[in-house]
Amino acid sequence: MDSSETSAAEKRPTYDRVDVSVLVVGAGAAGARTAIELAERGVDDVLVLGKRSHGDAHTTWARGGINGALGTRDPEDSWEIHAADTLNEGHFINDPEKVETVTKQMPARLRELDEWGMDFSRTEDGDIDQRYFGAQSFRRTAFAGDHTGESMLRTLVDRAQDLEIPYRENVMITKLLSDGDQTYGAVGFDMDSGDPILFNTDTVVLAAGGYAALYNRHTSRDDENNGDGPALAYDAGAELMDMEFVQFHPTGMAVDESDPEWEPWSGRLVTEAVRGEGGRLYNADGERFMERYSPDQMELDARDVVARAIAKEVAEGRGTDNGGVYLDLSHRDRSFIRERLPRMYERFQDLGVDMATEAVEVAPTSHYGMGGVVVDDYGETRVDGLFAIGETMAGVHGANRLGGNSLAETVAYGVVAGERIAPRVDGPGDVPETVVESVAEPHFTDLTAMADHDGDHDVTEVFGEIQNLMWEHAGILRDEESLQTGLDRLGDLREQASDMNVGSMTSESFEFAVDVGFMLPIAEAVLRGALQRTESRGAHYRRDHTKKDTDWQQNIYVERADVGGMTSHTEPVASPSPAVQDALDEGHELDYHQLE
Repeated sequence: MDSSETSAAEKRPTYDRVDVSVLVVGAGAAGARTAIELAERGVDDVLVLGKRSHGDAHTTWARGGINGALGTRDPEDSWEIHAADTLNEGHFINDPEKVETVTKQMPARLRELDEWGMDFSRTEDGDIDQRYFGAQSFRRTAFAGDHTGESMLRTLVDRAQDLEIPYRENVMITKLLSDGDQTYGAVGFDMDSGDPILFNTDTVVLAAGGYAALYNRHTSRDDENNGDGPALAYDAGAELMDMEFVQFHPTGMAVDESDPEWEPWSGRLVTEAVRGEGGRLYNADGERFMERYSPDQMELDARDVVARAIAKEVAEGRGTDNGGVYLDLSHRDRSFIRERLPRMYERFQDLGVDMATEAVEVAPTSHYGMGGVVVDDYGETRVDGLFAIGETMAGVHGANRLGGNSLAETVAYGVVAGERIAPRVDGPGDVPETVVESVAEPHFTDLTAMADHDGDHDVTEVFGEIQNLMWEHAGILRDEESLQTGLDRLGDLREQASDMNVGSMTSESFEFAVDVGFMLPIAEAVLRGALQRTESRGAHYRRDHTKKDTDWQQNIYVERADVGGMTSHTEPVASPSPAVQDALDEGHELDYHQLE
């Protein structure tokens, strides 16, 4: 080897290499259920990765419940009516086939979780109990108090450990190895040691959450749901869809942000289960204002309806000092609240508020991205070997997610993806050297260059400015001028992001710098989709186009342009099956007043 060859070899980055047949990115419910399905089908060469310690995933923050037409309380319920409710709530932008995939499975998935030991709340007869959730025709939301997600993930993790499924904690994936047509693995780093890692695999399953934390008021932790999954897939050549549809949950905590005890709780979820158990909303004048907006469904109307009603009350001067309204459950007995909503009761009790005698302040907060990665009926993208499931995928929720369907989607599509992947597993394959040289190694070099970079802009400030921009320009109420201004400002932030002051690869600032890189294209996709959709539908409300337009019963697809930048196109939505159409025609609807 001559001196020039020696010099080139010395410049090549070093990294650990892991060979595995199936790599699952994300250790929440969707990732865990996929791995379980693979293991039960005899696939033993699976590795689950998580950015946090095992069992600490965003799934644990889902509190209110998980849907499935068991008919415990209402025997007339069915999967067809569940599908009809989902399509109605999604304003018929959903993919009907994916909706049916979830709703058909869920009774069996709930019974399966029960068999695996999930701590469901029970009726007096010992059956899995079910409660009302917004916009559902019947009581079909199964629950474990108000800690359903936590109990569900613990059950899935225990099951995975019984099956001895391998996992790694504190690993962050930063890029997929793809040539645009096929995936060959992924690269990232160990967040404890800073060591770069190349994962060689024929199949990658992205179960890495959504993008609700693009906003400065949100129900996630700041270090998750920053768009990781959709951004990784988009970069690898997959399409995104429905990105303009962001659900603003009506009831996040409204707090005095100048109070250090309360400030960390700003925007944190006050579960829909509080309203499902009879919670009532009042403005600062003491009016139960949902009587004006939805006299039939009241507080349990669709989330977009209730969120906009609260926003209007606040905007017209009938809000609290903290910019919210009051949610009151004090007409219920203390014992009832403590039994049905133990986590909520304890949280407010710790903050000096007694839910049995006092109302709590709430305001809308970013909660869920209905859009995501375009996948087929089995969760596979157009990039061979790349799957996306759970909140990372698009198609199930349409323009507005039915409460209780997020946890349902994770386990349903975990099973579907596992079924599709299992018979195709034939070893880890071998990532081509051309992909190593053209994708992996340049990326490792970029990561190394970003670490300890002495730039002009603080990482957390750029991170926060993206969140502020999205709340201001792509929030609950949108219009052309504001959306275009947001896009222009995003360009400025992209320039700042290229020159940030970043710490070592084991520092929090490095993780947030990687997150900024994920957030920028996903924020652009939301803004562009919201600008293109010149109507109001579900969670997408345009002040300059206030009506729903039948011509816009289409999905907006986003992909990377061949010459750089972002391009989009639209496609019409498919029709429901005859069985679901019959359920739609029957016109089932929640009668809120049964709760009175």
